Amino acid sequence: MAMRVPNLGETELLVPLHDGVFEQPMWHTFLARLMRVAEARGAAILLQSGKETVRLCTGDLALPAALGELRFGRAYAPEELGGACHAIRLPGEGGLSAVLLVDSGEGGISGLLTALAPHFTVALKVLAGLERERARSEMSAEAFARLDFGWIGLDAKGRIVDADAQAERMLRESGLLARGAYNRLVPADPAIDRQLTALVKDFAAKPKARPRAINLSHDPWIDILVAPLRLEALAGGKDAVAVVYLRGDRSSSETRAEQLVDLFDLTPSEARMAWSMAQGLSIAEAAAEHGLTIETARNYSKKIYAKTGARGQVDLVRHVLTGVLALA
Repeated sequence: MAMRVPNLGETELLVPLHDGVFEQPMWHTFLARLMRVAEARGAAILLQSGKETVRLCTGDLALPAALGELRFGRAYAPEELGGACHAIRLPGEGGLSAVLLVDSGEGGISGLLTALAPHFTVALKVLAGLERERARSEMSAEAFARLDFGWIGLDAKGRIVDADAQAERMLRESGLLARGAYNRLVPADPAIDRQLTALVKDFAAKPKARPRAINLSHDPWIDILVAPLRLEALAGGKDAVAVVYLRGDRSSSETRAEQLVDLFDLTPSEARMAWSMAQGLSIAEAAAEHGLTIETARNYSKKIYAKTGARGQVDLVRHVLTGVLALA
């Protein structure tokens, strides 16, 4: 059997139909070509989701009044709608549907709409999928922002070539990292600046070198992980050789202690001790930080483990840093 080659009309309409979900405004090219192919005065797509309707229109088109009563998949002629439009209603997913309309035009419009229907249904499924992923991405981005993660791309000279919104905020507000001369990333601590410069230079020469973690501040807690950029595609055509991942806490240790009091019914002293231990300090280090004896600190730690349900310091870190407190 010989392969069927699509005719010019199909190609002219189907390519922009499927590409239209990525166009702004959506389906602009498709509607313009549909109007030209049908020799019509106008063409439109009505996207419907619940009570909300988005109208995408090209040319001069008057909408019929009874579009909500159309059956899915059936092409309607103008005389059935009491106007000048041909129309077909198409199902989508997740409550999304669409009405495709063509105002008057030459004969055979109903047949054209029927032929386009299965392709448009697929395009609607793609649109619904994109909207779901966009919503999930926004939720993930919000959670990511609440966790105060960010990233900065650096070239071999330590200059910033790219950064996400979270990193930009931390550059403006933390005071621990800043944009220096020639857009260079400059830590406030000269020793960390030298360490970062050496790491970036090393990563430029050895892309498989292991990432290094550096603590910038204990209160509020801010860490960075400096890693080689191993996927060239992520550089976006720029000269990035390293990426700096930032994890910063918006809240002070005192605020975190207050939140631990609320979460686990700790006393204020226990909560301050718990937060220090969750940051990786040993019982002896936490005791020294808070002016406690070792014996008192050990008694606090036993009460902290009992109230939080943690089986040890590692478990306490998990309870505190991966629970809802991380989103506060």
